Amino acid sequence: MKQNTDEWTTVIRPKAGWFDIDLKDIWHYRDLIVMFLKRNFNSAYKQTILGPLWFLINPLLSSSMYTIVFGQIAKISTDGVPQFLFYLCGNTAWGYFSSCLSSTASTFTGNAYLFGKVYFPRLVSPITTVIYALLSFSIQMLVLVVSMVIFAVRGEPVHPNWSLLLLPVMIAQMALMGMGFGIIVSSVTTKYRDLSILVGFGLHLWMYGTPVVYPISQVQSIAPGLVKLIWLNPVAPIINNFRYALLGCGSFNTYYWLISWGVTAVVLFLGVLIFSKVERTFMDTV
Repeated sequence: MKQNTDEWTTVIRPKAGWFDIDLKDIWHYRDLIVMFLKRNFNSAYKQTILGPLWFLINPLLSSSMYTIVFGQIAKISTDGVPQFLFYLCGNTAWGYFSSCLSSTASTFTGNAYLFGKVYFPRLVSPITTVIYALLSFSIQMLVLVVSMVIFAVRGEPVHPNWSLLLLPVMIAQMALMGMGFGIIVSSVTTKYRDLSILVGFGLHLWMYGTPVVYPISQVQSIAPGLVKLIWLNPVAPIINNFRYALLGCGSFNTYYWLISWGVTAVVLFLGVLIFSKVERTFMDTV
């Protein structure tokens, strides 16, 4: 007997093409993103002594250590900016990017138990990690702003400028680039699990190839031949411009920032493309 299909409310079909992403479907599951955010927060800090205070402790301790090692011992220039502010600013920006990448990189392997039981757009998971990382970043930005005010009151050279208006664009770019690289890694590690070990190690190396603990001017004075190579690192112009906007350190580089945006667009497109392909069969390999 023929069934009455008019009563159907949802039809689940297999993915047809390589780039088959339904943004309306993702928006429909926005409440699930909120639920995942609460889950991530509770799981991270439910059985800790200091809880969310780690959002503050991590950047303060790491920036203090950078000040001692790179500022006081290695005597690396900070372009006239107070050393602690210089490292705190770079560490805040880099921390958000690396957190987006590393958290997104475990999308498939970390949620395999859930993906195998319930249907929802798989991109909800990496989007959740990027938003969750933004929470930590916001708190660290507050610490940075308070520190800037304290140093400015003391008469230290802190010069925020017009490019502060571009901070939301820089933050969005860090999120998109981190998510793009992260979902590429996540898609690859569904089959080759040992590659996930390289993520943390690779991020450490990448950080030292990015002007987080040193200014571009330091590279120019010591190894001029490496300056262009540093600029071609897609994260380098963001960190440089981010620091310039807040502290007036160095100069704003538009040319390499636009190149960085091009890399961001390509990486994000390839990431979503590979992600949409892998999500059809990842349960067979994860």
